[in-house]
Amino acid sequence: MASRAVRGFKDILPADSMKWNLVEETARDVFWSAGLREIRTPVLEKTEVFARGIGEHTDIVEKEMYTFADRNGDSLTLRPEATAGILRAVIENKLYAATPFLKLFTMGPMFRHERPQKGRLRQFHQINVEYLGSSAPCADAEVIWLAWEILNNLTTGNLKLELNTLGCPKCRPAHRADLDRYLKGVMPALCDDCRRRSHSNPLRVFDCKNGECRKQLLQAPLVKHYMCIECAEHLGAMMDALESMDVPFVQNPWLVRGLDYYTRTAFEIVSSDLGAQSTVAAGGRYDSLVKELGGPDMPGVGMAIGVERVLLLLDEPEADRGIDLFVAALGRDAREEALQWVKELRVSGISVEISFEDKSLKAQMKQADRSGASHTIIIGENELEEEEVVLRNMKTREQVRVAFDEVVEHMEKIFTEGEM
Repeated sequence: MASRAVRGFKDILPADSMKWNLVEETARDVFWSAGLREIRTPVLEKTEVFARGIGEHTDIVEKEMYTFADRNGDSLTLRPEATAGILRAVIENKLYAATPFLKLFTMGPMFRHERPQKGRLRQFHQINVEYLGSSAPCADAEVIWLAWEILNNLTTGNLKLELNTLGCPKCRPAHRADLDRYLKGVMPALCDDCRRRSHSNPLRVFDCKNGECRKQLLQAPLVKHYMCIECAEHLGAMMDALESMDVPFVQNPWLVRGLDYYTRTAFEIVSSDLGAQSTVAAGGRYDSLVKELGGPDMPGVGMAIGVERVLLLLDEPEADRGIDLFVAALGRDAREEALQWVKELRVSGISVEISFEDKSLKAQMKQADRSGASHTIIIGENELEEEEVVLRNMKTREQVRVAFDEVVEHMEKIFTEGEM
């Protein structure tokens, strides 16, 4: 029996690559417009990077990470998210020394051992942004705008931006104390996960999708009622900045994030077209994380876009237009003569494919059709003797003869000026 891909790990086939390229290129264009710089970190890190960064009592660390011991006995983990690894790289390489305000992005695969379903895989891909060195509300707003701009350039998928504040070390303790008391009173009605979370990470109970749990939490104390003056001012200034950038939003006081490191700002961009897995992008502020990971006291805010979720919202792309030119060379001498043109045309920006095999003209013309080429050059023994090629328009079937020393110039005119 032939081998199959690991469950939850999916091939990205050539027919799908156009969509992937569109998403990535759109993101890069938006990032370039805002002055971000790319960083690429390993997919494999020491487990402690994620245990310290994400939080030991999160579902990710407790249940979802791909963790194993290497031959030296070191515990290693495939990255389940990007932020902790990026901050490790920033601290290790002292990037903050040269640039006190960093605007970074990365793209690539993440790994979590979850139940595979539509829009959720065990190897999934994210587009991540991290702003490090600013506690200003405008930094939060710009990070949110980046996600909003990318998604609106790609989709018309009924998007909604939801905002909340998670408080700060000054105002969060009072909320947690009251939330602990409340949860003890409804504990018998909560699911097993919420009972566990209520002891280790009580805010996470608000993220439960169980209907009975959500019902029990309707009267639970919310962070918004405990905000200190600084958190309230931060939230207000961020919302003012979003309004200035024409980014619509709604406040969702029940919104929390699944990672321990968030403070103040938390947001999600959701689409009603995606069903249960409706979150397309999410993020927030993490002002103490860099210091907790051994770096300087450096505030931060970031976001991640789920590429697989975005792909579910895209229309089918137009059919691949194919290459520009196919060269049907009959025999070794003809192929060697043509290779110089192939190289020069490719360098000038024209896509060219040539058959490497000694196939018949009929077989090579079929190959030209499959390639989607708009034109085909035919060169064989007769053409070598006359030092002229046959140029065929694959759509109209019109043919002309072109001298060897005019092939490159003639083809450049076709693809820049539309001539035959």
